[in-house]
Amino acid sequence: MTATAASYTPRPDEPLPHQLLSALAQHRMATTSQLHDLLRPNVARQTVSTPLNKLRQQGLVDCTVLPQSNRTRAWYLTGEGARLARDFPVLRGRPPYPINSATAASLKTPHTLTVVRAHLAFAADARRLGHEHGPWDWTPEVSHPLGEGERLVADAVMHYTVADGEQRRKLRAFVEIDRTTMSSERLAVKLIEYARLFQYEVQPIGRRRPISTDPAWLRWYPVFPRVHFVLTGASRARLGDRISDLQAMVAQHQLVAALAREVQLGAAVLEDIEQHGPSGSVWVPLIGGKPRPWTAL
Repeated sequence: MTATAASYTPRPDEPLPHQLLSALAQHRMATTSQLHDLLRPNVARQTVSTPLNKLRQQGLVDCTVLPQSNRTRAWYLTGEGARLARDFPVLRGRPPYPINSATAASLKTPHTLTVVRAHLAFAADARRLGHEHGPWDWTPEVSHPLGEGERLVADAVMHYTVADGEQRRKLRAFVEIDRTTMSSERLAVKLIEYARLFQYEVQPIGRRRPISTDPAWLRWYPVFPRVHFVLTGASRARLGDRISDLQAMVAQHQLVAALAREVQLGAAVLEDIEQHGPSGSVWVPLIGGKPRPWTAL
């Protein structure tokens, strides 16, 4: 029988195959282990691998085998899977992007899976602490206009609710993943882009003189999200130098310094947040100071 969008639309009880399709649409790609940790962390891994293989037989997902990984599979939506997922309510307004071949998948794999690693660290910490942060509270590749045809693309936007008794604190963050594949200077320039987004105002069309308007980011966020850099892929010394370069950009660039006075900016090593949790004292404030939890930057 041919699958239809209605047959895969998530219901309140969220059947696992629906969640798998939604998670792959949301995150672009993930390994079996990552999907297990994201969706069913307290059950046997086969609970996830069995429906994945069935979805593959139906032509809705496919996978690529990671090199030197004991045949670890990274899963992604096919064109048919993306067509179905496009109508899922949880993905409304965010079209999924199919990957058309194993070759295309292999090009996207290293960065995409590293972004998922960072999300899993926050999700595991939230479960441990009783906070709210689930599979759909992390949106990769979010684009924002900067004017003059330029755009900032955040590696991810995170939504997180700290639940402390009767008190609830809603937090948002732009997350940038650095695998040490670009120069330290190019990484630090990302801070300028966020500073430009913070100040960017859309001017009404047809006016000769600019008039003051609200910042463009208020269309999406009640408060400008904090900015977190997560670094990996190099020695401790080299990662420390890259964090120092981010701090130097805050100190030396006028726009970035203005951003830092209003927005929390921090950096951490991915392996540290995986080992100690993001709530550990592993985040270096980019304005200077001792490492602390991300919520205390």
